[in-house]
Amino acid sequence: MPIISNTALKFSSSADTEPLRAKWGWIVALGLVYLIAGSVALGSVVLATVASVFLVGIMMIVAGIAEIINAFQLKGWSKFLIWVLLGALYIFAGFVTFENPLFAAAVLTLVLGAALVASGLVRIFLAFSMKRESSWIWLLLSSLVTMLLGLLILAHWPVSGVYVLGIFLGVDLMMAGATWIGLGLALHRSTRLPARTRTAG
Repeated sequence: MPIISNTALKFSSSADTEPLRAKWGWIVALGLVYLIAGSVALGSVVLATVASVFLVGIMMIVAGIAEIINAFQLKGWSKFLIWVLLGALYIFAGFVTFENPLFAAAVLTLVLGAALVASGLVRIFLAFSMKRESSWIWLLLSSLVTMLLGLLILAHWPVSGVYVLGIFLGVDLMMAGATWIGLGLALHRSTRLPARTRTAG
């Protein structure tokens, strides 16, 4: 049986997904919106990079405000001052991203490249420690790809800061769109399954 049919059968056997099955068209439409947004982002990676930096800035400001609010819930001046300082730094960093988004993009890209290299190295070590497992070679290959991607980003830094985040944002949006469309179509197929198939699942 195809994978999509198995997914549809699982959806059909759950009463919790009944409201979702009725809205499958909206879910597919949401997926299409994500795909279009991802295509636009990949078509203009610089603007997408700036947009992603603004999003990070907004999250920093929100996190900073939350830290300061949390500080007032604490007892003891030492902890209070630490939380307030952290919150103020988050808010300051958020406004810095608004003031100079390209500089912030370069910094974030540097962090991203370093994180990918570190993640790849850790997973390579993990892969060699799992040589008895049959799937260790796939973990090794994926780790090498991750590490090479990080090295590629770092090798072209700071120029890569202009477009890398935009590419990541575009790819993420398109993958999310494909996921939503697949979910919506699976829900739609489940509504057309025979009643005895649903009860048997």
